[in-house]
Amino acid sequence: MFDKILIANRGEIAIRIIRTCNRLGINTVAVYSDADSRSLHRHLADEAIHIGEAPSQKSYLDIGKIIHAAKQTGAQAIHPGYGFLSEKADFAQAVKDAGLVLIGPPVEAIDIMGDKITSKELAKNAGVPVIPGHIEAITDEKEAIAIAEEIGYPILLKPAAGGGGKGMRIVRKPEEMKEALAASRKETQKAFNDTRVFVERYIEQPRHIEIQILADSHGNVIHLGERECSIQRRYQKVIEESPSPAVSPELRERMGKAACDLARQANYVNAGTVEYVLDAHQNFYFLEMNTRLQVEHPVTEMVTGLDLVEWQLRIASGEMLPFDQKGVRFNGWAIEARICAEDPSRGFIPSTGMITRYAAPRGTGVRVDSGVNIGGKIDVFYDSMLAKLICHGKTREDARRGLIEALNGYHIEGVSTNIDFATSLLCLPEFAEGNLHTGFIEQHFDGGKSKRSPAVQYLRLAALVATLIYHTREVAVRASMRHMVSNIGGERKMGRFPQYMVRCEDDHFNVALENSPVSGETCTIRVDGNLYQVEIPFFEFFRRRLKLVINGQVYRFRIQFDKSFMWVSFNGMSRLFEVYTPKEWAMMTYMPEKAGSTLNNILLCPMPGLVVDVLVQKGERVFRGQNLVILESMKMESGVGSPIDGVIAEVNIEKGQAVESDQVLIRFEPA
Repeated sequence: MFDKILIANRGEIAIRIIRTCNRLGINTVAVYSDADSRSLHRHLADEAIHIGEAPSQKSYLDIGKIIHAAKQTGAQAIHPGYGFLSEKADFAQAVKDAGLVLIGPPVEAIDIMGDKITSKELAKNAGVPVIPGHIEAITDEKEAIAIAEEIGYPILLKPAAGGGGKGMRIVRKPEEMKEALAASRKETQKAFNDTRVFVERYIEQPRHIEIQILADSHGNVIHLGERECSIQRRYQKVIEESPSPAVSPELRERMGKAACDLARQANYVNAGTVEYVLDAHQNFYFLEMNTRLQVEHPVTEMVTGLDLVEWQLRIASGEMLPFDQKGVRFNGWAIEARICAEDPSRGFIPSTGMITRYAAPRGTGVRVDSGVNIGGKIDVFYDSMLAKLICHGKTREDARRGLIEALNGYHIEGVSTNIDFATSLLCLPEFAEGNLHTGFIEQHFDGGKSKRSPAVQYLRLAALVATLIYHTREVAVRASMRHMVSNIGGERKMGRFPQYMVRCEDDHFNVALENSPVSGETCTIRVDGNLYQVEIPFFEFFRRRLKLVINGQVYRFRIQFDKSFMWVSFNGMSRLFEVYTPKEWAMMTYMPEKAGSTLNNILLCPMPGLVVDVLVQKGERVFRGQNLVILESMKMESGVGSPIDGVIAEVNIEKGQAVESDQVLIRFEPA
């Protein structure tokens, strides 16, 4: 086994690798950029080496700096994690040439499996089913149309290099081919410095199923079951689980055998993942092989009891797998949610800033792989993922409910996150039933907003929470000021059963407290006539999380005050609640509606980032929705559309410029 390794990565995966190394007694070396000078992974490692400026090309993607740091510190091996250099054959070769060990597969396996064309040919030779299509790179639009007519529409244009959905385009008719092919090649060139694109049939509403394999250098190859990764947005996974609700033991055996056969054909060593698409008729087809540790590996660890990073280390050091396929045991179900710094309400644009509050959930069966903590700064330079939250249960429903409860108690402030979005996905009946496919999010959501209204039961519980906190605060304030009240005249008393009206957007609730809420006792509360027995906790108003036992069941809520009102987040719903006494509510009918004010002659920057391109110039006429600027933030490019039809009066930015949220990018001529 190694004495010291260098981790060529950052964030949660670096910390996750450090955790296993600490358990095995292996010293760790972290690398960090300027942007990560205060990062958690730097401080948790035994040593840390600065490797350059914030942009990844000048730090985490600089092979020379990584190799130099490893040799400088006496590390024997390098773990690349995922992303960055993890699937770069030239990096693997450089590690080998430096006399170091890559904790991953051989150079040749990375090279052949990293190319979608050659990997597909290898899969066919190994007897693995592949999607009908044209294996070789296409030359032009005419050839692409000819192939599409042969295999049938819709077709998918896919880059030969890379992954993560970059460069992919769905084409449903010949008229769309020219534009789609040009866009695919442009994005592929930028992302992977490679313009090769091939064509295959597009499987409608498929499931994305992947098989985790382990292969040692002694010829032993086993699989660790499947992961269901169908819940995706822009080809990026959001929710993953193991096992899959769609895979029977017989299908698991066939998919696992095919994955192992492919690994043997590629002379693969170490951990890897074979990805498939599964159609409605239980036919599976090879998609690609990831020659690294997957983001979603914890769900496999939780159902098998194996530490995949440990086995990566053991295999890389030359050890033989001590168990065969029959020795793999599966226990229960695990579901994972990726926690990302993004704003679902604004089209999932990346969110940056400093984390001002952070509280991760805990409990039996709950695991948090996090790369951040309070005070951590989230920049525009790297991926938006902050953490992963995983829950294990005896059944899928146990794991689903456990993950919902854990997400309800996951509190992050300072940056916007997708916590409520992920929770709302898990709460959908279709998810609970296991009716999943890669278009699931588009089917059930419009942008980041669910197409269906929150369940009335969820709204009632949230209204109950808002009222309980409001009432308790009012009583506490009156008690603190009692010594200032004159003893002359009668004592002002609240009604025997305090009643309130609660407004949440267009919904209204009548909430009545039938006895005083006393910490440690049970209070009876009615919401629109529905009875709830609530065990009253000892309130600490500085906290933003609340755990209540209602009718014998535990519920968790996140709370944030907005002046005299409060936001309550619960089961994927985050709403502003306004609490009124009956007299205040009666007066509300006389209050004027708040007038909104908008500026329509400027274009504001929606997020911090880097200006990739400015698509217009002064004097040019533009139309509403037309992209005027391309921004890059957290490895993602986004177009910024015009808010109006108009004429450009002033362009305030230029290509390559760093910009901040709400900065004025463009001014329009007055209408």
